[in-house]
Amino acid sequence: MAPSEATIPAVLADRAQQQPDDIAYTFVDYEADPAGISESLTWSEVHERVQIVAEKLSKIGSPGDRAVILAPQSLEYVIGFLGAIQAGFIAVPLSMPQTRHHDERVTGAMKDSTPVVVLTTSAVVDEVRKYGQADPKARPPKFLEVDTLDFDSPPKPAPQVPLPKTAYLQYTSGSTRQPAGVVVTHKNVIVNLEQLLTDYYEACPGGAPEDTTVVTWLPFYHDMGLIVGVFIPMMLGRPAVQMSPVAFMQKPARWMQQLGSHPSAFTAAPNFAFELAVKRTTDEDLAGKDLSTVKVMINGAERVHGATVRRFNERFAAFGLADSAMRPSYGLAEATVYVVASAGGRPPTAVRFDYEKLAAGHAERCDDDGGAELIGCGVPRSTTVRVVDPDSLVENPAGKIGEVWLHGDHVAAGYWHNPKLSELFAAQLGEPSAGTPKGPWLRTGDLGVMFDDELYIIGRIKDLLIVDGRNHYPDDIEATVAEFTGGRVAAISVPDEASEKLIVIAELKKQADPALLESVKQQVTAAISQTHSVRLSDFVLVAPGSLPLTTSGKVRRASCVELYRNDKFSRLDATT
Repeated sequence: MAPSEATIPAVLADRAQQQPDDIAYTFVDYEADPAGISESLTWSEVHERVQIVAEKLSKIGSPGDRAVILAPQSLEYVIGFLGAIQAGFIAVPLSMPQTRHHDERVTGAMKDSTPVVVLTTSAVVDEVRKYGQADPKARPPKFLEVDTLDFDSPPKPAPQVPLPKTAYLQYTSGSTRQPAGVVVTHKNVIVNLEQLLTDYYEACPGGAPEDTTVVTWLPFYHDMGLIVGVFIPMMLGRPAVQMSPVAFMQKPARWMQQLGSHPSAFTAAPNFAFELAVKRTTDEDLAGKDLSTVKVMINGAERVHGATVRRFNERFAAFGLADSAMRPSYGLAEATVYVVASAGGRPPTAVRFDYEKLAAGHAERCDDDGGAELIGCGVPRSTTVRVVDPDSLVENPAGKIGEVWLHGDHVAAGYWHNPKLSELFAAQLGEPSAGTPKGPWLRTGDLGVMFDDELYIIGRIKDLLIVDGRNHYPDDIEATVAEFTGGRVAAISVPDEASEKLIVIAELKKQADPALLESVKQQVTAAISQTHSVRLSDFVLVAPGSLPLTTSGKVRRASCVELYRNDKFSRLDATT
């Protein structure tokens, strides 16, 4: 079946037919028992359960209707999601609402997608029902508790329905705007999986090894979590070992233990997770474990820090981890998930760029230890990438910073019912070079540069700080500060009478005694002045958990600006 014709249900049906008794997904529940209780499903069991959910849904709505999945990380989440797609519904994977307060992001996505049904579990259905009236004008959705369905009886055949082109809506929380639903088609998923697997396994002569195991704790509602945790196992016909993000955060060593317990592991996580694993995994945690067969560790979804790459590789080399396993990557939900990754079979590329030149829009290597260290995301191979001047819409030469533009069948179909915002998917190049299509191109809003053929990501266009008439990239400043504070950091600019002033808010991971606070402030102020040639107007030290985050764990810089201007941060250094 050609990628353009394949569908997600067709891939699952094929897997159930070819490998009915092979393990598909194993969920390790650390909440029920800190040692972990495993529950597994074979491909035939997954397929049967998906049919049962689809048959139930056929009585609730019609193909093209939306089905929200709002449940804890679990096998039920996976079955609910795949069941919705099997029924011809457009699945909408969302994060469980935060219990302490009303979750506006869930409400926004519910209102935007107008689901006819919410797939959930009996443990949380009462909590989830509160979100059924997100839009008082719309008919409230039905609620289907996946864990209460009869999975023991043989499934009745689900009605054969024509599948819509759209498989699911991937809501991006965005750091500044309302949730927008990226329209992901069956074709997007199949094509992007093939691109991703080709690039990540380029150093393996026969592709993914026979004994590959996918290990993941990433949330299923996130684009990377969904592709890695649900679709890659299905595409490869290899098992996945899953756990919840909470299980990882409570004990990061669990991730490393699972990687060391399964052969030829494939995994993915944002940079902060690699940092946590270094700090909170002991030698005892990994006693008897072997990391030498770990094949792929995607480091993506946020800025990759060179210091983290080095610390991680040094920490786990004693357990056999190859320094070529970690693969810094770039992707986004608007391109399904994957765009480009560092080359297989060798360590990632690290380059120090001259700050002054970067501020002026050019990437130029500097030989000393000063400058901004950036980690390469590799040569674009299976996808089409260009760096474009966002004003003239003309391709930039190598070395000149511009907006990253993407073209191809992995680029999603736009934003759900948002034609204005969807114009970002229909950009046209001004003067395309030979062999480069005029359009349509996706404007990512990310600043990047091609240097020695590799793509380097600089940051988001909208987050660019202009202080004293010069450009500054918040990611660079945040990386400098994090080395002193150890926690999340937000670099923002706030209008002053004459210009903009630089403010940094940092979560301090260390013990906060007054003497230490003053020392950290002095070190950070000096480092920012020396390294970035900019004056820090205010440095706000806060407790861990103070910075507002998106659902994927990125700092919401725009919200930080509002909180700062309204004096809402609880400063550790506040004098009483």
